[in-house]
Formats: sequence, C-alpha cells, structure tokens
Amino acid sequence: MLKKRTAVFLVIAAMLCGGLLTMALTQLPAPSQTGDGGEGLLASIANRNGLEQSEAKKLGTAIDLIESNYYKDIDRSKLIDGAINGMMEALEDPYSNYMGKETAAQFEESIEGSFTGIGAEVSSVEGSVVVVSPIKGSPADKAGIRAKDTILSVNGESLQGLELNAAVNKIRGPKGSKAVLQIKRAGSEQPIEYVIVRDDVDLETVSARMEKGGIGVIEISQFSLNTGERFKEELKKLESQGMKGLLIDVRNNPGGVLSVVIDIAEQFVPKGELIVQVEDKDKKREKHPSNGVAKSYPITVLMNKGSASASEILAGALQQSAGATLMGEHSFGKGTVQTSFDKQFGDGSLLKVTIAKWLTPNGTWIHEKGIEPDIKVSQPEYFTVAPIDKKKTYAYDTNSTDVKNAQIMLEAVGYAAGRTDGYFDRNTEKAVKSFQSKHKLKADGIINSATAEALEAALIEKIQDPKEDNQMNRGIAEVRKEIAAKASNK
Repeated sequence: MLKKRTAVFLVIAAMLCGGLLTMALTQLPAPSQTGDGGEGLLASIANRNGLEQSEAKKLGTAIDLIESNYYKDIDRSKLIDGAINGMMEALEDPYSNYMGKETAAQFEESIEGSFTGIGAEVSSVEGSVVVVSPIKGSPADKAGIRAKDTILSVNGESLQGLELNAAVNKIRGPKGSKAVLQIKRAGSEQPIEYVIVRDDVDLETVSARMEKGGIGVIEISQFSLNTGERFKEELKKLESQGMKGLLIDVRNNPGGVLSVVIDIAEQFVPKGELIVQVEDKDKKREKHPSNGVAKSYPITVLMNKGSASASEILAGALQQSAGATLMGEHSFGKGTVQTSFDKQFGDGSLLKVTIAKWLTPNGTWIHEKGIEPDIKVSQPEYFTVAPIDKKKTYAYDTNSTDVKNAQIMLEAVGYAAGRTDGYFDRNTEKAVKSFQSKHKLKADGIINSATAEALEAALIEKIQDPKEDNQMNRGIAEVRKEIAAKASNK
C-alpha cells in the first residue's frame, strides 16, 4: 500500500482522471556538492507568518460584510475555500491549485489502488480545461482524445470558467457510466463529441518485450513511485536475453515523480554527466549528475506531444548526456516542478504550488516549447481523425468536415472513396455501400449513426493493430540501423 504523503499526492496526479500534471520535488537524490545549489531547493520555500495585519483585516471585513448582508445564509467554509482558490487562480499557473477537503479525500482514495474515470490528464489554461495527455490504454486514449484538446462540456454541463477541481469532479464518475465530452480541437471548425464509458484505469506503468534482432522495447505510461524498480526489472530481463539495442516509449506519458525519472536516467547516463537541473526563483540551481554507467548498446526514445514533464526530462537527459536518439513528435513542453502542502491546513485539504523550473543538462528551459525529436515521425492521418457527428446523416452531394472524416476512415479500413476533401460523390457512396454490406448494415450509401459507429469501431481496431503503429515501427527500424552501424565499426 502506498504511503499517504506529499510525493504520492504528486505522482498519482498524473494517473487520475483529470489529475494535475505534477512533478514531485520530494525524494530527490542529493544535489552535486560542486554545484551552485546554495542551501537547497526545499530550503528556499518560504515559511512566512501568513497575512499582514492589514491583509487579515481586509479579508475578515469581506467575510463579515457577506455574512451580515448577503440575502441568504452562506457556508463560511465555502467562502474560505473560494478565497484560497482565488489566490491560486491569481497566479495564472495551470499547475498550482487548491484541493478542498472533499476533493483531497477523493484524491487519497485514488492513491490507495486503481481508480475509475476516463483516464485523461488535464490542466486549467485561462479558464479552459485542456488535455495534457490521455493515459495509454485508458478509455480516453481508446476513444481518440488527444493532447491539447480543450474539454468544453461534460454531459451538457459547461466547464468554461470552472475551478479545475470542480471541472474534474464533473469528468469523473462511476465505472460503466457515460461521459459525453464536447471537445474543441485545433484544425476542427466545429466542436467534436466523444461518448466515453468510464472504466478502471490500469496503474501498471511499465511493460517490455523483445523484438526480432535483439531489440528491446520498454513502454513507460507514467513515472509512479514503483516505476523505477519495475523499469530496472524489465531492463535486466531484456539484457539477460542478449538485448543489442533499446527503444524507450514515453508517448502520452504525462510525467510523475522527479526522483524516479532521475533514477531511470541514471542507468544510461555516464557517471558525472548531468541528468537535470532544478532552478528556484532566486536562480539557485541544484544540479543532478549521474552516478551510473553508460550502456554499450544504442538507445532511441519515442515521444509525442503527449510526452510531458518527467518524460521530457528523460528525453533531454538521454539525448544530451547519453547520446540517445529522439524520435517521433514535438513534446508537450512542461518545465516546472510542483510540491504539495497537505499538513499545514489541518483539515484534510491541500495546496499544490509550482516552486521551481527544471532545465535540461545543457541549461535549456523547455517550458511551453517542448523538445524537438532528432527524427520526426508522424502517425498516419487516420490516427487523429475526429469522430463523425452522429446526430446527422450524410448522403450524395453533401459537403462537410464530417464527410471528410468519414472518407479518411473508409480509406484507412480498405474502402477508399478516391478523395478526402469532404465532398460526398458517387465514389464515396459506393465505398459506403461496400462497407455497409461487409458489416451487415443496410447498404443504402447513407452514413447514419449506425454506419458511423461501425466505421469508427473498425478504425479503432485498425489503430490498435501494432502493425499500424508507424512511430513504433520506425523506432524499431532506427535501433536496428544503429545496431548494424555499431557492428560495422568494430
């Protein structure tokens, strides 16, 4: 059972339905004695006496005026929580937030074991709920939710302007219940609707396998407290099987505990080389050099725009200090560190605050910029096609974005219409009829809700086929190429 402490709160945030992307400061290895870390980052967290007398008087006066004059009875605790939420919102930092007693209690329940939800990491950006990353294999991931999507509403209730915890509570729900999400996505003119059935989200963070030619593949879905040990176990197994090269997959990995990613990076970064630097508001830096030993085999890291925080630390460290190749897409771009204060209030609530920024070994701050891969590889267009609006029907001589999406899906599953521009011509009609006949639907050439659902189901099945994972296949090919190059140089 996981201990209920700050580090746990921070890492499990990366695994909750709507938990905040967080990187734990606690449990860091000792900083370099030769670095310019000063008294240490934790020592730089101010321990002030709270409000000045005039400030306390102003807040007290506001509460008194409300209690005395508001037209109905009020819950004083809600006013206090609202005041704290207002302070956090004033920071304009999507990664700093306050959790009241009820929300914090739900947080702890999730820490104790598996949790139920849609499995998407979100943050608050200018009053909007934005997806950081769907957790791999979660309902959100399978449905097609993508990093940078903005969730406009859940089951008809708008999330715009809501405090993040309130928005998260609307997204969460019991297993088997439906969450109808309205999504705003860059490049789509109209909101996209997703119907997601909430389910248990797997907390297993590491999986590994051996591909032909001695190529090991390790996938990390998040950096949890047990991820470091699990990674070591899987790496040891692969090496014992004669692994000649390694592909580390951190796509759609939203982050986790800083000490864990340092521990993993240390297994590849040579002793003395930097893994990461952490800088506080006074510009004091703690440098974290490796105590490990470099590997003799080539390493490639696979990432995408859902790779954030600790994933980016690993990518930056292995690229700059271990000679690894980065492949895939531009990463998310989260370069800050948070810690949470869960004891100070004494009532079960907690405050999570951004206290520092982290830098790559060469001193680059990737916040809101991300990391560019050495080799850019995108997935096929059909991996990111939007769902079809099932409230409408589409037939010959219509023209819309939904028709375009349907044409992309048809082509992906083997019923090419010969065009993907959104115009429903006779060839599109013929392709629809062929698809309908194959799937035992009325072959009238009209895309109604039943045809749209069958088409989307066929597409999801195709996407889940490992042979269709262009990034993974290219990553394995790159490792194979580097193994061959290494052998020829001997």
